[in-house]
Amino acid sequence: MAHVNAHAGSAGKAGVAHEAGHGHHDLESLRLMGFWIFLMTDVIIFATLFATYIVLRNGTAGGPTASELFEMPGVVAETFILLTSSFTGGLAVLSMNQGSRKGLIGWLAVTALLGASFIGLEISEFVKMVHEGATIGTSAFLSGFFTLVGTHGVHVSIGLVWMVALMIQLGRRGITPVTRRKVNVISLYWHFLDVVWIFVFTIVYLLGVM
Repeated sequence: MAHVNAHAGSAGKAGVAHEAGHGHHDLESLRLMGFWIFLMTDVIIFATLFATYIVLRNGTAGGPTASELFEMPGVVAETFILLTSSFTGGLAVLSMNQGSRKGLIGWLAVTALLGASFIGLEISEFVKMVHEGATIGTSAFLSGFFTLVGTHGVHVSIGLVWMVALMIQLGRRGITPVTRRKVNVISLYWHFLDVVWIFVFTIVYLLGVM
């Protein structure tokens, strides 16, 4: 009888552990779905900002035009840096899948440094434009420009803070199901920002100087 009870108790504990693991898996899936919903709302936000910019792009109100303001060498450098960061972000995910915590943290650090360089160049561009008298209130064109490009920059900055926090968590806890999900999520988020920037580069900068 004691043996039967012990066996039943072990089975009960195993069942509870299985249910707990299943519940944790469901929670992780729910969080991932929440991120996809967030990403879809971001798509809508950026689509609206692009549409607004396209409508306002010729409204210079006698102020400086895009071709007069944009310095393409700096913009090309920003683009190269951000696209490179997308590649290093992919290498971080690859290191994670290989079980290398050191490689994962290292590539995330490189990605964050590249992202910070991108933000530095963008801030430098904004400051120079403002010093030349091209502010967000100068014309409808500049209002649309600063709002669209600035919103993307804010998203990149949020991604940098998120990445640094994740690196700290990985250093403390290692690669777990939770940190694995977070790495996959930040990777998707970062690639999304790269895609948005390609549209910014094409619609705002290239069409602006043509």
